[in-house]
Amino acid sequence: MSPQPVISLEHISVSYGTKRVLTDVCLTVGEKDFLGIIGPNGGGKTTLIKTILGLKKADTGNITYFKDGKQVPQISIGYLPQYNKIDKNFPISTEEVILSGIRKGLFSRYTTDDREAARQVLQQMGIEDLATRPIGTLSGGQVQRALLGRAVISKPSVVILDEPNTYIDKRFEGQLYHLLEDINRESAVILVSHDIGAVLQNVRTIACVNETLDYHPDTELPDGWIEARFNCPIDLIGHGDMPHRILKSHKHR
Repeated sequence: MSPQPVISLEHISVSYGTKRVLTDVCLTVGEKDFLGIIGPNGGGKTTLIKTILGLKKADTGNITYFKDGKQVPQISIGYLPQYNKIDKNFPISTEEVILSGIRKGLFSRYTTDDREAARQVLQQMGIEDLATRPIGTLSGGQVQRALLGRAVISKPSVVILDEPNTYIDKRFEGQLYHLLEDINRESAVILVSHDIGAVLQNVRTIACVNETLDYHPDTELPDGWIEARFNCPIDLIGHGDMPHRILKSHKHR
């Protein structure tokens, strides 16, 4: 039995001015999916994410959202962007950054349950000792953990991570994918990354974006599949349980 869909993209095309970035993209993300999106720089990965989030309007096509199998106007989506600029002088603590992922009315206060959820997320991210620290005093990797906590605290239907290894410190990098496994028990996960080896080791399905989108239902990719989608030759080498990718020397096209 196929999982219920949470997002459906039908024949999406997106342009910036006269430049077409995405063409006739179709994709369905199901409940508890763990989808890896790969592709060359400039191939449209981030544009696809912005379109799903509603930050970029499609020229043509439709995006449909679902909750419990029923079509809805929108769903909750947690988002960890690739680049995060934090005003180091802004007076907000790490805990408050995470709490901001719980959408409240302008004059609403955080409840005891909200703060308990934040405490659990702080612990989950390994930054519980930084709860009261101003966010501007944290390292790039610590900020990224706090922002990931903000993305997941409300237990959204989908969590989207755009190049999550950016700014992640090496100590946390190994823990990140174990953490995503936990998150995936409650939310679908969409992971955008240029790190093909890490993606194929951890996700369950693959989409390659290079203006168009090619979907692969698992991570056992046939010979030549990545080469064809990236438009450059790539060798696939098996090495224990960890897939590796090696780029041959080649001229840029």
